[in-house]
Amino acid sequence: MLTPRAEALIQRARVARLATASSEAEPHVVPICFAYDGMAFYSVLDAKPKRVAAERLKRVRNIRANPRVALLIDEYDEEWSRLQYVLILGEAELLASGEEHARALARLREKYPRYREMSLDAAVVIKIRPRRAIFWSAAEAP
Repeated sequence: MLTPRAEALIQRARVARLATASSEAEPHVVPICFAYDGMAFYSVLDAKPKRVAAERLKRVRNIRANPRVALLIDEYDEEWSRLQYVLILGEAELLASGEEHARALARLREKYPRYREMSLDAAVVIKIRPRRAIFWSAAEAP
């Protein structure tokens, strides 16, 4: 599904933007930390300060009401010929425990050292299964 250049961009990226929509199609976008295992993307509702409890976050409520999401992973450069992004369209689900939850946390801790200091075992993980991937690069644009 992903080209080698898209895979490389995903591996380099430290942040992505998760777009969700409510049951009334009200959009919501937040920056997230993420890990990718070749099949799915994972993001944990971590211990960074939030205005409401994790279960009350807009992204969580939106995923429960409408699991279709978009994930944008981009790379900006002042030299615009180097601009590129991967847009993932997919389905999200919430993982609260289990083997996949534990594997996702391990991947996230491997990528983000700060997660090694946080107690995340009881934290909800967002799993995104890609349905479609779109890669764009200014260098390859017509």
